[in-house]
Amino acid sequence: MTTRAFILGTGLSTALATGALAQDYRIEVLAEGLDRPWALSFLPGTSDIVMTSRSGAVMIFSIDEGAITEIAGAPEVDSRGQGGLLDIVPAPDFADSGWLYMTWAGTGQGGTSTHVGRARLDRDSAALTDLEVLHVVTPFMDMPAHYGARIVFADGHLFAGFGDRNRKDFGPGHIAQDLGSENGAVIRLTPDGEIPPDNPFVDQDGAAGAIFSFGHRNIQAMAVHPETGAVWLAEHGEAGGDEINIVTRGGNYGWPLASFGVDYRSGQAFAPPHQEGDGFVAPVYHWPAGRDAHFPPSGMAFYTGDAFPQWQGHLLVGNLFHRYLGLFAVDGESVEPVARLLDGQGWRIRDVAIGPDDGFIYVIGDGENVPLVRLVPDG
Repeated sequence: MTTRAFILGTGLSTALATGALAQDYRIEVLAEGLDRPWALSFLPGTSDIVMTSRSGAVMIFSIDEGAITEIAGAPEVDSRGQGGLLDIVPAPDFADSGWLYMTWAGTGQGGTSTHVGRARLDRDSAALTDLEVLHVVTPFMDMPAHYGARIVFADGHLFAGFGDRNRKDFGPGHIAQDLGSENGAVIRLTPDGEIPPDNPFVDQDGAAGAIFSFGHRNIQAMAVHPETGAVWLAEHGEAGGDEINIVTRGGNYGWPLASFGVDYRSGQAFAPPHQEGDGFVAPVYHWPAGRDAHFPPSGMAFYTGDAFPQWQGHLLVGNLFHRYLGLFAVDGESVEPVARLLDGQGWRIRDVAIGPDDGFIYVIGDGENVPLVRLVPDG
């Protein structure tokens, strides 16, 4: 077990810093040596955590027993590059149905694509059964990067956010601006994988009916606001310009025609920043340009527990590059940084979840030989 007080970010108001400072915490290491984990979720009605590994493993960690059990029957994945088994989320009716929803990179048509599927969890046999593919993102591509791919349930539907597969052309013909492509988009499906008839582009010729919003670069985080029910997401920019967005029906989020980032190699702007009247949905928060300033996001969650009362309603977002968990105050659609949690631990953040019973903050690292930890109030 390690004890560490959090490190405040820079440029914070006294009010925010003082409020957050009252919430000291300590870090409890629950498991070590995880191999490329990508997602964690609590199983409803239990204190157990289900996790994925990019290698293709589904695992359950029992908090009570302190043990990890690998679950058989996971889908076959392509784990090259940024691929593999990615997100995992229990169905809203998991207690009755046993469905676990997943995203993964799979092969076909001469390339790879992000897949959305589900399987039933059989705890007695420690296996997934009735695996079915609900949706395959088109088109397939031969670039093993920027798959996304987070999923959440909201308004009775399944939302999934995908990446642009690292396409590097910056013009209006970019794949994220093509309504015929689901790469660089958020899709909305019924829990059974059907396309809802009230999706915004269902009746538009040449458009993919599953698309709910588009013009995204690489969606690595999604969460549902606990009060408004709105879907929030965080996505990578290019050398800065990372964004926190609220998903709106039919919205075009501008990538790569509007961006606060710059080109990785040249350091030069490739598009104007978001501005009023440009026809694009601007982020509610963004990071400045530059590799040192950027905040490539991973998992995110709204804090709804009781263990840290000062953080109620705050947003937690993992930072891959600078290796900390960001804490943000949220007021309506206003977002302000408050503190850097887990700063200086030495490993990248991959995902975060809030314990439904204890209100503790659970975090997995990113990469090889990384831990599962939780943040608990100090003292």
